[in-house]
Formats: sequence, structure tokens, C-alpha cells
Amino acid sequence: MTKLLATLWLGMALLCGSMTATAQPTTPAAAPAASAAAAPAAPAAPAAAAAAPAPAAEAAAPAPVPNKGDTAWMIVATVLVILMTIPGLALFYGGLVRSKNMLSVLMQVFVVTSMIYVLWVLYGYSAAFTAGNPFIGTLDKLFFKGITPDSVAATFSKGVVIPEYIFAAFQATFAAITACLIVGAFAERVRFSAVLLFCALWFTFSYLPIAHMVWYWDGPDAITDAESLEKVTAAAGWLWAKGALDFAGGTVVHINAAVAGLVGSYVVGKRIGFGRESMAPHNLTLTMVGAAMLWVGWFGFNAGSNLEANGVTALAFINTLAATAMATLSWIAGEALTKGKASMLGAASGAVSGLVAITPACGFVGPMGAIVIGLAAGLLCLWGVSGLKRLLGADDSLDVFGVHGVGGILGALLTGVFAAPSLGGTGVFDYVTNAANPEYSIAGQVWIQLQAVLTTIVWSAVVSFIAYKVVDLVLGLRVSEEDERMGLDISSHGESAYNR
Repeated sequence: MTKLLATLWLGMALLCGSMTATAQPTTPAAAPAASAAAAPAAPAAPAAAAAAPAPAAEAAAPAPVPNKGDTAWMIVATVLVILMTIPGLALFYGGLVRSKNMLSVLMQVFVVTSMIYVLWVLYGYSAAFTAGNPFIGTLDKLFFKGITPDSVAATFSKGVVIPEYIFAAFQATFAAITACLIVGAFAERVRFSAVLLFCALWFTFSYLPIAHMVWYWDGPDAITDAESLEKVTAAAGWLWAKGALDFAGGTVVHINAAVAGLVGSYVVGKRIGFGRESMAPHNLTLTMVGAAMLWVGWFGFNAGSNLEANGVTALAFINTLAATAMATLSWIAGEALTKGKASMLGAASGAVSGLVAITPACGFVGPMGAIVIGLAAGLLCLWGVSGLKRLLGADDSLDVFGVHGVGGILGALLTGVFAAPSLGGTGVFDYVTNAANPEYSIAGQVWIQLQAVLTTIVWSAVVSFIAYKVVDLVLGLRVSEEDERMGLDISSHGESAYNR
């Protein structure tokens, strides 16, 4: 462990020491988007028709500058997503494990978050959000090279930009919570050093490519006619170019992390005593507190993904409220019907399932569509953590796949259904005509969504399996049986969450 930390620190010091201060002209960074005409945005003024030659050339339109209100909102949204991770996710997971492993989970979430933030600044942002090829960006913005307080990032509205620094910070929080979600699948049995190395590898080779494939494009201002749209599409991420809709991370975050967690639960193996000894959550009070923080923070996660403060932001906000509430109710109703009683754990899990399922859809569907998605998510994810979990035979400690995998897949597919204007959705925005495309095929869009889901599953599964095997060869994945029985709080960190 000491050697790993020393190596990490030395590597970061060498990287930072080589950072150049050379300034270069900056262009608006690409904001995440969901299809070639995807993100709903306030209609911009139509492009002017070609005019007759004038005696003197007209002055070029001034470059857009960030609006203080949009900037302030994005700062708040970024802080809310940080709250989701630490302490929200940490407490939610911490309450679900046994008391002897409480601090180990808190430590893993806290340190993985810190590590991903650093890696994001060093190379992650550049790899995800620069123009490279359909699968990954370039290292043109390595160490944030060329980004200044005056640099701007595109949004989903023509002529509307935000400071690139806050866009990069917002996206950093997404990367961090995605990596942290994985640790719930193999909680209570993996070495701390192995968790860090795996998350660094998986972030580099799974999160960054998927984020680029789904969210990278040149921004709406680059689209003025059919020819420019074709160029933007050719330069965009592979799934963006296909037309996949993912407003806030159903594929990039939830399915991506859930598959990595499921693979990990198989590769690492089951906990000692699994199926024979009681492994009940030790503190559901903390789990409820964590779930509540997740719900509050998720408004920044979903509504913030619009990158500005307008009507679509409000739509994502109300959908996050409605779908989560409906999923809570449907989960505990399912519990009451199948087990005879509704539980606090069920209510908290139901809320998270609704949050997961509405994530890809929140800016595309209407409130009634959100309620249907929430209803389905609560019931299907309840089956995901019970019936499906038994079928899979894996020890997914904190049901990462049952909630985030099942909910993410459901939400991604139903986005294609309820984004239809005929069902109250926004449809697909056409940046050539600056209006919603009147033609929308539910079957066609669901097929595109399915392609995005399958791509994410396969990519994450392959990368995860290789990364786990590499970590096992280099460091070893599991703690010893003695350390596992003692609990990771004492054996890995030398401290206890509770003093008797």
C-alpha cells in the first residue's frame, strides 16, 4: 500500500512538473449532448438568408459571453453533485455494510473521489471533451493547457456559453461519482490499494471513452445548415452521431458503473459467509440520510446537465422530483404485496432507482412520462435486487447492478418512448431549422437507445475484466480471510467507526 501511494504521488509530481504555461487560442468546449439534433434548447434566431452584396462588409457578430445567472446556476449544480458523492453516496453505502466495514466504505468513496478529480484535471477532461475520433478525444488540453478564465464552453442553445472551468468542474463530479458507485458491488472484501488502482484504470479506459462517445460534439453554434450538421456529426462521439439520447448519464454513469460492479462481484468472489451468515445493514438511519442527500444532489446532476438556467432546466427538475417519488411508492408497494411489509430500506432504494431511471430521460420527457418511468423503475429494480440477483448468482454487496444497471437500462430505453411529442416529450431538436423535428419514430429511437445500452455494457465489461485481472496480478484483489473476518476498518485502516 505504501509503495502504491508513493508511486502515485511521484507520478503526479512528475506530471505537474512538466506542465507548460504556454497559452493558446481557445474555442468553445463541446458540451454533452444526446443526438445530432438532440438536446432541447430555446429556439435561436434562424440563420439569415444570403443577402445581396453590400458596399461594405458588415461587422462580425460579437462572440457570446457567459451569463452570470447561468454561471451561478452551474456553480450551484456542481456543488450539489459533490454533495451526492461526499457525503451522500458514502453514507448511503456506509449504512448498508456491517459495522466493522463502515469506515472502509467511507474511505474508499472519499479517496476515489479525490483521485478522480486530480486525474480529470491532468488528462481526463482532455480525453473526454476534445475532438479526436469517434471513441476518444485527444490530449490537446492535457493539464488544462490553454484553458483560461476567459475560455467558454458551449451549451445546448445557440449563442449561450458558460465558463469552461465550471463546465470542466461539473463533468469532473460525474466522473468521480461513477467510479465510486462501483465500490458498492465488491464492498467488504477488497484491498484499499486495489480499489484505487482499479478505479484509475477503469476511469481511463471505460469512463472516458463512453463519455466521449455519448456526449462529445462541437456545440450548436457550429450548426447552420445541413452541410455543417454533417461535419459536426462526423466529428462527434460515436453514439452521439447515431442519435442516442442521454441527458444526464444513464449510459455514461449508471450502466457503465453497474456493469463494472457486476463483473467485479464475479471476479473478486463472494464474501466469506455469504448466504450462511447475516450480512444485514448495520445502520439504516445513515442509509436514509444518504438517500435523502442523493435525492437533493440529483437536482444538480439532472437539471444541471442542461448547462444553463431555462425551461428545460425546470423540466429536468420537476421530472427528477416526480419520477423519484413515484419509484419510492411503487417499490414499497411491491414490497408490501410480496413480503407483507414496506421497509425503510425499500423506500430509500426505491428513491435511488427512480433517480437512476429518470437520469437519461429527464430533459426529454414530460412529467407524466417521468411518473410512468418511476413506476416501472421501482417495481423492476425491486426484482433486480431479489429475483434477478438470485439468477445471476453474484455477491453484488450493495446491489449496484440491481439498481443502477436495471434502472439505467430501463431509463435509457424508455427515454426513446416518452421523448415522443405525442406522449408529452420534447422530441428531437433540429439545429438547422432551430425547431423540434416534426418527425419522431418511437421504434427507431428505441433501437438507437438499445445500441447505446449494448455498446456500454460490452465496453465496460471487457475493460473491467481486464482491469480486475491486472490489479490482481500487480497487487492482489482480496484481503486475507483473517482480515475480512476482522473487518476492513481495523485491518486496512487501523481505526473503527464506533468506539465501544
